[in-house]
Amino acid sequence: MRSTFRTTDTATALATATAAAPVSSEPQETRRRIPVVVHTLDPLSRSGVLSQLRGHPVIDLVDDTEVRPGTVAVLVGDTPDEPLLSALRRLVRSEGARAVLVVSMIRETELLDVIECGVGAIVWRQEATAHRLAQAVLAASRGDGDLPADLLGRLINQVGTLQRSVAGRTGAPLSGLVPREIDVLRLVAEGMDTGEIASKLSYSERTVKNVMHGLTTRLHLRNRAHAVAYALREGYI
Repeated sequence: MRSTFRTTDTATALATATAAAPVSSEPQETRRRIPVVVHTLDPLSRSGVLSQLRGHPVIDLVDDTEVRPGTVAVLVGDTPDEPLLSALRRLVRSEGARAVLVVSMIRETELLDVIECGVGAIVWRQEATAHRLAQAVLAASRGDGDLPADLLGRLINQVGTLQRSVAGRTGAPLSGLVPREIDVLRLVAEGMDTGEIASKLSYSERTVKNVMHGLTTRLHLRNRAHAVAYALREGYI
C-alpha cells in the first residue's frame, strides 16, 4: 500500500500509461517520452531495474552522461547511505533530475533528509515490480510525490515530534504559506488528486496547479513531497 502526493489526475494517468491503450486515448503527459537513468553500485540491481523498465511505452533509458533537467533518476541501494545520498544530491541539485529511490529500508533519522534532498518517489525493493517502478517514474516526472503509506505515517509522526520539541517557542510558524496554499497542501497530503482538490475547495483544476507551482517555486521546494514535508515541519498541517 502506498500514499501519493498528487497534483494531476495521477490514478487515471498511471493506469493508462501502463496499459496497452491506443495512443489517442492517453493523456498528453503520459505520451511524452521520459528520459530515465538508473544509478546503483550493484550491477545486478542495475540490470534488474533496466530489465523492468525497458520496453515501457513512454520511458527512454539513458546513460549518466545524458542526464539533463527533467530526467528521472532511479537510485537503488539497501539504505540511503552516504554514497547514495551524494549521488542523489548531485543528480537533483546539479543536474536538475527528479529522483526515485528504491531501497530496502529507511531509518527514522534519514527520512526527512531523503525527502529534502529531492526524492519525489520511494519504492521498497521487495515491491519493485515493473508496474510499480513505472508508476514511481511517472509520478516523479510530473513533480508529484509517491511514498509508501507506512513511510508517510512515519514522516508525519517524526515531524510531529519535531513540532512538540519546539512547542515552547513563542510566535507563529515561519511565514511562507497563505491559507489557500495550506488548504491545498492539506488535501495533497491526504492523497487527493487535482480534480478532487478542486472539487473539495470549489476551485478550478488550473487554480490548484497554479497554487502548487507558486508555492514550490517561491519557497524553493523541490517537489510536492518536499512541500508537504515543509508544511508539516513548520506546523501548517
